Amino acid sequence: MLQDPISNMLTRIRNAQKARHDSVTFYASTFERSVLALLKEEGYIESFKVVKDNERKVTVVLKYYNGKPVISLLKRISKPGLRVYNSFKEIKNVWGGLGIVIVSTSKGLMTDAKAKESKLGGEIVCHIA
Repeated sequence: MLQDPISNMLTRIRNAQKARHDSVTFYASTFERSVLALLKEEGYIESFKVVKDNERKVTVVLKYYNGKPVISLLKRISKPGLRVYNSFKEIKNVWGGLGIVIVSTSKGLMTDAKAKESKLGGEIVCHIA
């Protein structure tokens, strides 16, 4: 049993990109699939799909630009041992606004820009740039 499945997912993506793999497959919950949907929407990954043999497995197709990974920073902020919550006013930009912050709000997962626009705070899940 994994203690922190979000950290596991981010680490698998980070390691696969460092090894220049085209895709990576792992077990993912609905929360993790929501994070992947945000990554796809923001253009950090090509796509992800559920493996037909096992509905809990997900294959993520990684994205590269000029041979370099699109994602250069994947950092877990709120951890099981130390949760981090911020109001929409306290959410800081990543790399001067070039990256995104994934926030778990009462209205679901969203990026920092959408959370600020909706004036919603919540748990800071991770930083991605």
